[in-house]
Amino acid sequence: MVALRGKDIDAFLARPDAGRPIILLYGPDAGLVRERADALISSAVDDPNDPFSLVRLDGDELAAEPSRLVDEAMTIPMFGGRRAIRVRAGSRSFASGVDTLADSPIKDCRIVIEAGELRPESPLRKACERAKTAVAIACYPDTERDLARLIDEELRTSSLRIAADARAVLMSLLGGDRQASRNELRKLALYSYGKGEIALDDVMTVVSDASELKLDPIVDGAFAGKPDLVEGEFAKAMVAGTYPGIIISAAQRQAAWLHKSALAVAEGTPVSTLLESGYPRLHFSRKGAVEIALRNFSAARLATIIDQLGTAALDMRKQASLASAIALRTLLSIAANAKRRG
Repeated sequence: MVALRGKDIDAFLARPDAGRPIILLYGPDAGLVRERADALISSAVDDPNDPFSLVRLDGDELAAEPSRLVDEAMTIPMFGGRRAIRVRAGSRSFASGVDTLADSPIKDCRIVIEAGELRPESPLRKACERAKTAVAIACYPDTERDLARLIDEELRTSSLRIAADARAVLMSLLGGDRQASRNELRKLALYSYGKGEIALDDVMTVVSDASELKLDPIVDGAFAGKPDLVEGEFAKAMVAGTYPGIIISAAQRQAAWLHKSALAVAEGTPVSTLLESGYPRLHFSRKGAVEIALRNFSAARLATIIDQLGTAALDMRKQASLASAIALRTLLSIAANAKRRG
């Protein structure tokens, strides 16, 4: 089984193994999936904009004819050169095409498959993990170390430093989606161009403005029992083009954190200690809502909500056209349950 983790992922992305031309990128961080896919495609072909070099396929369409994946991979370019295939997986399986392709002699062609969260029993994930010519790479939200490295990388490009208090607040506003985090950092760097050092006021002026349409108000509103807030903020997020799956992923992370914290509270840890420590560090504006959530839910009830969110994530992948409705229904259900304390 080839499922890369940690440093092995960075090593593979820096120098992809030609013997494993089939690469599955999956996970809740859609921005990181896209970023890694872009890098793999760019290093696979001379011109990603050349339709003869790069073929784009839709996973749901491919499911109706999985053999097309093999046909495309085996096609010899009219003018020679390297080729790549980029597949965006949907709700329907084309794993049989991957199985067939894995046993075929692939030459000068890289196949990059992008997917959302996949469970271990997912046919596509299983097909890529068991194939000798494939590799599966999970893309999870950035850790504290990942975010620190991302901040340093982006600011170094602009010859900028950042004050310690500004970095701490910036860390709390990033994460969840690599592409969104990188975009915020580039906007901050542009705003601070020529200053030498980024101050806390710079972060609050630039990044906090964007955070108004971020996911925290939706998620915090759900666990704090505020359905009206959830509905209003969710509508704003949809207008802004936010994919509903990202919101459910954020809710899953928050539910996991609350569950861990509820267990700690049950063992005698003060709530104030939990709010002031740990990672991700809470922004001061969220502490009130999170404290309410810890009063609303026991560890047992949060375990049920974690299962509920997992089911919603799976249903959204199966019924992509209903993703928004499924996500909102789930969040409103959590908000309604929060009002029934106990």
